[in-house]
Amino acid sequence: VQLVESGGGLVQPGGSLRLSCRASGFPFSRYAMRWYRQAPGKARELVAAIANAGGSTDYADSVKGRFTISRDNVQNTVTLQMNSLKPEDTGVYYCNCVTLAYGTNWGQGTQVTVSS
Repeated sequence: VQLVESGGGLVQPGGSLRLSCRASGFPFSRYAMRWYRQAPGKARELVAAIANAGGSTDYADSVKGRFTISRDNVQNTVTLQMNSLKPEDTGVYYCNCVTLAYGTNWGQGTQVTVSS
């Protein structure tokens, strides 16, 4: 199993970023996918989740109305569109999936920094 994130960077408050996670090595369309983040000195927290077929999504209260998770089960990618970014959104963002056959899997993470 491999999860590879991309799209992080430095952005000013109020700006936008689009994170992508490309998955391989398992039947992607069968599993829910999640984005987590970890700020310096803090525990990793769940940001957004999407069901296997993409019809159901869930968000942390802190990002509702600003972030949108989506997936493409043909390209095996999951995307996190982040708008109206705040300094408190700064952290390393990780793609995650939990499977029965392949265990719990994490990407290497992508750094998001929101600062003026």
